[in-house]
Order: sequence, then C-alpha cells, then structure tokens
Amino acid sequence: MTFEALKPKVIEITINTSLSRDEKLLKVCELLEKNIAYYTWVGFYFANHETKTLHLGPYVGAATDHTVIPFGKGICGQVAVSNENFVVPDVAAQDNYIACSFTVKSEIVVPLFVDGKNIGQIDIDSNVLDPFTEADEKFLEFVNQEIAKLFSTKK
Repeated sequence: MTFEALKPKVIEITINTSLSRDEKLLKVCELLEKNIAYYTWVGFYFANHETKTLHLGPYVGAATDHTVIPFGKGICGQVAVSNENFVVPDVAAQDNYIACSFTVKSEIVVPLFVDGKNIGQIDIDSNVLDPFTEADEKFLEFVNQEIAKLFSTKK
C-alpha cells in the first residue's frame, strides 16, 4: 500500500472515538508494520523532560529491553536532543546505536511535536539495509502530525 493510500487510514484510526489514545497508537503501529514491507518494528517513545529519558509506548514487533532510553543515547536519544529526523541507512556504521536485535539493519526516527514541544517520537526498524527515503520521512511527519492531535491541549 502506498503512503498516500495509508494517510486516510491513519486519520480514520486517530479520529475513532471508541478507541483510547494508546489503542489508537497501537493501531497506527500495526497499520504501518503490516502495510510497509520493510517496516519490521514500529513504536512510539515518549519524553519525560524532568528525568531526560524516553519511555516506550505502544509498539509492534519483537520485544525490546529498551523501555527507557536516556536523552542522547542511541538514535532515539539523539533525536530527543536534536529535535530532527534521523535516518540510519546501516546501523552497523553508527557509533551511538543501541542494538535491539541482530536482524535490524536500518532505522528511522521522527520526532513528535505537540504545541511546538518535542514530546516523543516514532521509531521504525528495518531488517533491510538502506530502505528509507525522503518519502518515508514525509509520511512519518504526517503520521506524527495526526498523532499530535491526540495530545494537543489547543482546541
């Protein structure tokens, strides 16, 4: 399924009033993992700015020990500090990579902004080398814009 075809499905999930916020997040993870062949692990991490840590939220894929990540550590931790997308074509070439599984070859992390503040991120691992393009980044930015509406205090 194309990114354009997935966009209305993401919106459909996020506006579903019968689901809790965490159920919506999980359903978005499931949608992406199921429909994009090279997305093998899809999840959200949320920031605790007081402790400067990221905490694992809903995700789909292999279980992970990385439920809390300090800001600055690993790709996710770096995005918590930089507030910028981070695409890793080959995790073996990254010095500050936290290995989740030996099968993971690449990763993309896109920050989640709510009312101008980085509250977390979507993290995607792939068992394929260098699959992520600018189209993935733009699509995941769209996903996060929709997810941000679930957290926004502005009406």
